This record gives sequence, C-alpha cells and structure tokens, in this order.
Amino acid sequence: MSISTTTRAVLGGRLRSTTGLLGGFAATSAAHLGAILSGASVLRNATKPALMPLLAAHSVSAATAADREAPKLLAPALLLSAGGDVLLQLKNDTAFLAGMGSFAAAHVCYVTMFVRQGALTDRKRALLVAAAYAGAWAGMIGQLWPDLGDLQVPVAGYSLLLASTAVTSAGLGWRTGLGGALFLLSDTLIATQLAKWRELPGHQFWIMATYIIAQYLLASGTLKADQREA
Repeated sequence: MSISTTTRAVLGGRLRSTTGLLGGFAATSAAHLGAILSGASVLRNATKPALMPLLAAHSVSAATAADREAPKLLAPALLLSAGGDVLLQLKNDTAFLAGMGSFAAAHVCYVTMFVRQGALTDRKRALLVAAAYAGAWAGMIGQLWPDLGDLQVPVAGYSLLLASTAVTSAGLGWRTGLGGALFLLSDTLIATQLAKWRELPGHQFWIMATYIIAQYLLASGTLKADQREA
C-alpha cells in the first residue's frame, strides 16, 4: 500500500469518526428535546448527561481530522458543562449551587480560551460589546433581584461570568458571538424560573434548545477561529 493510499485511509477514518460523533450529538439532542416535549422523564434524564461529552469528543475529533489539536480549554469547558448538567438534575439546593459552580468554571475556561485566541484585539469593538452586555446584565439583575431570595449573590456572580463569555465570544466572529448570546438567553430563562416569574409555553424546551445550540456554536466557532489563526 502506498503512502498516499495509507494517508487517504487514515483521513477517511478520521472524517467518518468525526461525522459519526456529530451525528450522535445531533441525535441525542433531538431525543432530549423530544423527551422534554413528550414528558418522557427517563429519556430526558438519560440523554442530558451525554450531550456535552459527545460534543467534546466531536470537537477533538474534528481538530484531529484537520491535523490540528483542539484548543486545550475547549474540552474542559464542555465537560465542566456536562458536570453542571448532571448536578442540576439532582434537584436540591446543594447540587444546584455545585452545578452553578461547575458551569462557572466552564465559563472561566471559555473566557480564557477566547482571550488567548485574540478576542480582545479590537479594543474599541470589545468595549462597545462589553458596554451593551453590561447594560443588559444590570437591567436583568435589577429586575430579578427582589425575587431571587438567598440566590441573589450566586446568580449575580455567575451571570457576570456568563456575560464575560458572551463579550469575549463576540470577538472571535459571528458564530461564537451568537453562541455566547444564546447561552446568556438560556440561563436568563433559568433565572426567571428561580425568581418564580411566569414561564413561557414550553419553557424548559427553550432553555435546553438555546443551550444546545449555544454550546455547538461556541465549540465549532472556536475551531474555525483556531484554523483562521493558523
């Protein structure tokens, strides 16, 4: 077998693996969202912990297929998010705070990774985006604050980290920027639940749909930005 034939076989195997993992992520996402709509709690609880590990595996595989390494903090950000997903399913106060902590660590990974990739290179643009998100954050926290009870400080602190992800993600392009905005929207919907505000029709569906799309956009956008930089 020639070197070129061997190379094509290896690359073909990598691409099939990458496509299979993406298909697995898409199928699991569809099953999870369908379970929310149908009220199938067993399927819902079984699929949620698999979402971010599948996306992390796909991201690493996609980078490998392109003969590159995925950014070092991308998989930790997704796996820490998976930890948060699992903890939030336990439905008690201690697990909720631990889950929030796991997501906070994921956002630290995202922000650090985006800054390293040059998200703040255009200082003027970054300041304008930061000002817009700061205004949105202050307005939302101001509205939610009276109804959050003992969660006022944790939610305010976590939401600042989340807004930082949104700001820095916008510096890498429209894909990551939209991902950061959708992540903020998803967690804002969770915050309105905590404050016991009136819920939207299909509230939990929209929380998870925006979260899943956000994470995919953040991961895929990060890989694209890394390729552009190379």
